[in-house]
Parts: sequence; C-alpha cells; structure tokens
Amino acid sequence: MSTGGVAGAIGRAALTAAILAAAALGPLPPAAAAGPDPVPDSAAVASAEAEAEEACTAGTGPYQREMEGYLRRKADGVQDEGDCAAIRRFQQGNGVRPADGYAGLATYRNMVAVAARSNPNAARACPVRPHRVTCVDLERQLLWVQRDSKVVFAPVPVRTGRDDQETRTGWHEVYWRSKDHKSTLYDDAPMPYAQFFDEGQALHGRPGNLYAHGGSAGCVNLSVPDAARLWDLLTEGDAVYVWGTKPGTEG
Repeated sequence: MSTGGVAGAIGRAALTAAILAAAALGPLPPAAAAGPDPVPDSAAVASAEAEAEEACTAGTGPYQREMEGYLRRKADGVQDEGDCAAIRRFQQGNGVRPADGYAGLATYRNMVAVAARSNPNAARACPVRPHRVTCVDLERQLLWVQRDSKVVFAPVPVRTGRDDQETRTGWHEVYWRSKDHKSTLYDDAPMPYAQFFDEGQALHGRPGNLYAHGGSAGCVNLSVPDAARLWDLLTEGDAVYVWGTKPGTEG
C-alpha cells in the first residue's frame, strides 16, 4: 500500500471512531443539531491533513538501486510509485529531510549508517581496545565509538576531507576541545562541538547541508545534533582511529 493509501486508511479510521463516539452519547438536542458545525479537534485535523498528503512523485535518484536493494524493492534503478513511497517512509523514520522519496546522497549515507548499526565493526577494521576508540571509516563515511567490542555510540554518517585535503589516517588523540569554535582559517566558519585530534583536523558539527561541496578541508563533519552527543561522550585523551579511502579521492 502506498503512503497515500495508508494515510487515507488512518483518516477513515479516525473519522469512523469519531462517529461511533458521538453515537454513543445519544442524539443531539434539536438546538445543538441545528447549530454550526463543531470545530474539529487536533487529531481530526491531523487525520485530514494526512489523508490529503500528495502522492509521492520524486524521480529516480543517483542512489536509486542501492536504496531499492536495502528496502527489498526490485533493484532496477528506476523509480516507481512504490519505490518512492518506501524511500519516503525510510526518510521519515530516520530524520532525513526533505522526506520526498528521492534517493539522494543524504538518504544513501543515512541508509549506510542504519544498515551498519547491528555490527559496524564486522570487518574488524577498527582496532578493539579496552578504552574508548572513535572509529572513522572513510570508505563508508561512518563514525562510531566502541569500548572493547561494545559499541557505545552507534554509527552516524559523516563528511570527511575532499581530494587533496583528505582526513589523515591512523591513530590520533583528542588533544583540545572547543564547544563554540569558529575557524581561524576559513572566514570564522562555525565548528560547533569541535574536538581536535590531529594538527587542526577535528570532529565537529556542520550546520546546514552536511554533504555540500563534496567534502571538508580535512575535518570529520557530523550533523550538529550528532556532534553534540559525541561531545558529551568524549574527553581529551580519547583515541581516534581513521582508516580507508573516501570514494572520489586518491587517499
């Protein structure tokens, strides 16, 4: 069933419930029955809005086939109404905006993070240590934190350095933290929840579109909410391990 069909069914169910509830109260007195229509409550308004939701009409996106495969749709790389509705439900359930059914980069990166949640270190690429290790996978553009084999910060999508400004690989350590930091190199660009780990490269939030311009100048960018959660977890001296090659860079 499409999203519009689901919304319509919900709206009809809500309307039926309202009618049955009114009937249980008995007939209205003549004066009330002849009066103006009652103001609908918020639930009724929400149901009406859902029922009136536009059909999902987004076209084929650059990550169409990947999203179809993940959502167990026919992976033909061509958008249809069912694909659009399934992608939109994924977006709505995982906070991807806009939730329009288009298989763009943000949707794909969030799908990779969701798919990795059960075992992000299945390949054992991030070293297991008895202390916290922030793992940055350049190939999948993911970050998570583990202690021993336990994941203590679930994988989230990130944006790392662009070609010729790649995020440096290997072992690092958080050596300085600045909650409301602004860049001294790039026109006071905001770097909220900055946690520096290697000669000016930092884990930090990026306001606005996380995926703009193809990459950072070497920092590991997170959404601002994810950066805030990571700030609350880490402290100076925490280990950071970076590996792999970001797609589209030479490494």
